[in-house]
Amino acid sequence: MGESLLTLEQSLNDFERYLKTERQLSLHTVRNYLYEIRRFVAIFPDPIDWNTVSHQTLQSGLSKLHRQGLSPRSIALTLSSVKQFGMFLLQEKRIAVNPAAHLRAPKLNKPLPKNMDLDSVTHLLNIKSDDLLSVRDRAILELFYSSGLRLAELASVDIPDLQLQDRQVKVLGKGGKERIIPIGAMAMTALTDWLALRQGITCNDDAVFVTAKGGRLSHRSIQSRLNKWGQEQGLNMKVHPHKLRHSFATHMLESSRDLRAVQELLGHANLSTTQIYTSLDFQHLAKVYDGAHPRAKKVMKNNKSDK
Repeated sequence: MGESLLTLEQSLNDFERYLKTERQLSLHTVRNYLYEIRRFVAIFPDPIDWNTVSHQTLQSGLSKLHRQGLSPRSIALTLSSVKQFGMFLLQEKRIAVNPAAHLRAPKLNKPLPKNMDLDSVTHLLNIKSDDLLSVRDRAILELFYSSGLRLAELASVDIPDLQLQDRQVKVLGKGGKERIIPIGAMAMTALTDWLALRQGITCNDDAVFVTAKGGRLSHRSIQSRLNKWGQEQGLNMKVHPHKLRHSFATHMLESSRDLRAVQELLGHANLSTTQIYTSLDFQHLAKVYDGAHPRAKKVMKNNKSDK
């Protein structure tokens, strides 16, 4: 016969004694265990028969708690309590199989970082200074937002990686995966201005972004310069590379509604299979990019005249 409400309470009473005497848990912990179990079984319309209830039914109960807004910490406590209770029932031979043995906490969606709205990005990129470092930093900011690069990708860009005639940049992403990304018109202008100044610097290697002394700009220096410009441009938020990358993705998705193209541009292999990415035609990506990116819609007259 399955567990009735009466026998469930009897089992909980026995479980309570077990926790206090054999496990020697504190009264506070024991109360929490019992509270969580009672709350859990209460979400089901009918009393749970622990002899016949399925793993899937218990798992759906945890999912329901998640949908109701229960915090991850509370769900973890519920999960632990139910598992412990199932182990106790099995140990006492009150059930033949523990249906809670392989329960898992519902997968929680990681909160996406807050992106910058278009006005904030435009304000950030509107750098008026024309000294060496300002011109370089404007090119860095424009390229981050233009192409959605990761910090490591931008820092490692070398001169041969820039295909300016085709408005493209080649980067090496996570897992050593190479991809080619369009460069917007505004970023092209900023890059052209910076490369003209860079020619006057004796550089240690082919790095696109270098210090005034010619060394490759470090990750930390890039982060510091972005935050500096966020403060100088009066933004009430900390500006960092991933915020610009996320803003790029958000604005592209809002404009194009083409998730697959944006996945390809970002190099997010974990969002889909590599086959889907590589099968996307680059001309399609370029068309989506030119039609959707806020700072790519302005066609460079110089590009037209050069061709």
